[in-house]
Amino acid sequence: MKIGIIVAMEKELEQLREAVAGGSRRHQVTLQKCGIGKVNAALGAQRMIDDSKPDLVISSGCAGGVGCGLNVCDVVVGSTVAYHDVYCGPEAALGQVQGLPPTYEAPRQLVEKAVQTGAKAGLIASGDWFVDTKEKAKHILESKPEAIAIDMESAAIAQVCWLNNVPFISLRVISDLPLSEDNRQQYDNFWATIANNSFQATKAFIDSL
Repeated sequence: MKIGIIVAMEKELEQLREAVAGGSRRHQVTLQKCGIGKVNAALGAQRMIDDSKPDLVISSGCAGGVGCGLNVCDVVVGSTVAYHDVYCGPEAALGQVQGLPPTYEAPRQLVEKAVQTGAKAGLIASGDWFVDTKEKAKHILESKPEAIAIDMESAAIAQVCWLNNVPFISLRVISDLPLSEDNRQQYDNFWATIANNSFQATKAFIDSL
């Protein structure tokens, strides 16, 4: 299987390179950094699909955890992903681009594989906000109360994959908890002291396929 993994930032790419060093016995894996945010993510996903023609695209990296019981360094898998900052009028659901699905669902069997490797499944909400305050997190949860994590890329990558009929899944490491008082410190500490080996979950998922 050809697998394309897309991350937003160089430090995420470095962690993933270490995690998948040596490659996979059964799969051809391509890593790519797209840049932060929805537009960069969409461009990166289309470039990945055009250049590598993957059988599966994985959005990886970190996310803010808003689900009950989540802790820093837990891994979440998006059984569904959706935008939290899109509004196209009353004809579409909040978060829905008109003419496209309101949410993007990952293949159930892939979600089950991720859960078997230790990930917690649920909705990942995406938008062009760096969520660094409790108020921002609460605002997002008003429209997406079922969300367990918030990132800035997954829904855009999912949309491109949906349009190209390529399977997609999002696996994210929780870097901070935006509803807590010290979430910015958590995020900084994550990269300073905790992130090493955090992306082994992505390798474990690939090895399970």
